[in-house]
Amino acid sequence: MDNSQQYLQDFLQGNPDIEVFEVMLPDLGGGMRGKWINRDKIHKVVAGELKLPASSVAFDAWGRDIEAWIAAGGDGDGFCEADVGTLARVPWMARPTGQVLMSMREADGSPGALDARFILRNILQRFAQRGLTPVLATEMEFYLLGPESDSLGRPRHTQSDRVGGQLHAGQTYGLDTMADMAPLMHAIRDACTVQQLPVDTLIKEGAPSQYEINLLHCADALRACDQAVMLQRLIRGVARSHDLRATFMAKPFGDLAGNGMHVHCSVLDTAGNNVFDDGTVAGTPLLRQAIAGCLASMEDCMLLFAPHLNSYRRFRRGTHAPEAPCWGYENRTVSVRVPADQPAATRIEHRLAGADAHPHLVVAAILAGMLHGLEHALQPPPPVTGNAYDQVPRTLPRHWPEAVERFRSSGFIAEYFGAEFQRVFTLMKEQEMQEFDRHVTPLEYDTSL
Repeated sequence: MDNSQQYLQDFLQGNPDIEVFEVMLPDLGGGMRGKWINRDKIHKVVAGELKLPASSVAFDAWGRDIEAWIAAGGDGDGFCEADVGTLARVPWMARPTGQVLMSMREADGSPGALDARFILRNILQRFAQRGLTPVLATEMEFYLLGPESDSLGRPRHTQSDRVGGQLHAGQTYGLDTMADMAPLMHAIRDACTVQQLPVDTLIKEGAPSQYEINLLHCADALRACDQAVMLQRLIRGVARSHDLRATFMAKPFGDLAGNGMHVHCSVLDTAGNNVFDDGTVAGTPLLRQAIAGCLASMEDCMLLFAPHLNSYRRFRRGTHAPEAPCWGYENRTVSVRVPADQPAATRIEHRLAGADAHPHLVVAAILAGMLHGLEHALQPPPPVTGNAYDQVPRTLPRHWPEAVERFRSSGFIAEYFGAEFQRVFTLMKEQEMQEFDRHVTPLEYDTSL
């Protein structure tokens, strides 16, 4: 019996009541594809015997085939590879259920060119070849909403005024507001314990009905991203069991703060030392090279940080959503912040991505940028002191089509992510744009009818 089968066997013995498993394949749009597999068949999944159409890893936002890609390639099967390290109970399900994350290999057994977990692994291998190990932590913002929408289809807040209207603000860091949500928050904490997700803090965010949960740092970037997608699924599932809706949509409300996903990252050498630490608050030349690489690649990677039409509504002045590649020490108006901390904890906080983005692709883009800076010894501009919105011109793609075009023509994306991923992801976003172009909004009718 190989190690994976033994790990599975131990898990099954420890969870004798589990009846069915969700075998989950993260697709490029951030959705979860897969099947429900009976307990007595889960060993076949771990053995790599589960096949799914190759298109399963690259559906559009509505779960449809990418027609331009499928028509040319014929949509053959790929083999799914379960990661037994992600085996976990699903405590919010009514019946005893387990889950496991998978990657997709090509029919010949090679790593899937469109599998986000394999794309990230490829970048991590390039770090390892330099004797470096990234250490990551994610911060995830989300809204908790009522189960029903209003008469116009808009979501309803869980925080409201005395007559049921929207509050002006959401009591940032408000402990009384957290106490109002205590049953749900404790249920989330308990579920995280069951799934071994290392929660650091739970926070009330600035907008009404908005919250944030942070995970502890992890010296395995792939595991950190797996934990991030598991956390999102957990929050949605637990909220549903409490008759609420959790959303990671970038901008659910036009006049309120959006949902971001901030990523903290440092890098260790083979001796376990932080290569950004020089004993001072300034950090090492390697810190500045990594920052420079992030800034140099940021515009090309915008589509990964902001993958949807709604993503671009989040970027507004004064909202802590950056508009330009810039950096600074202890400055929340920049896109790459170096937080104040002990020198041994010197790190980058990448502040651009929305919570609607794919964690594996976001981290792959950040690490690829850092690697690019290290490989070419790039130098960043001076750090921004004060309000970056007033000092740095807006250069990041402002709208979705602009980001798609930048992504399509990027040599950086082709080098670090692969030409096939670049092509198919572009086709996916073009198909989604065409769908949105078919629909006329109520505001257009109000304006022009």
